Amino acid sequence: QVRLVESGGGSVQAGGSLTLSCAASRVVYSRYCMGWFRQAPGKEREGVAAIDSNGTASYTDSVKGRFTVAKDNSKNILYLQMNGLKPEDTAEYYCAADYPCYGGYRWFTNEGYGGQGTQVTVSL
Repeated sequence: QVRLVESGGGSVQAGGSLTLSCAASRVVYSRYCMGWFRQAPGKEREGVAAIDSNGTASYTDSVKGRFTVAKDNSKNILYLQMNGLKPEDTAEYYCAADYPCYGGYRWFTNEGYGGQGTQVTVSL
């Protein structure tokens, strides 16, 4: 069973920053593709970022240059550093993992195990 535990959501003003964290087991962390997807009310699920077991990262166009996905190998924790937040980033964010996976962040638009989610709200 894949268990993912997110933390770090909250409310910020536009232009602000938040860091999301995701704890996973060592097996998942070391072997699975990991990433993040989000879902806003009334909108479809969207893959946001992913990082594979080799450390190769990918991002959806709307967050490139603003979001960074990274892994802390000493703690088995996945991060999503979000800078320059915009109101359109408001959504429930979910940590995701899967093995195998293909296509980077796109995989998590429709596939993958997800955590319980953490809300990110960006106001003007």
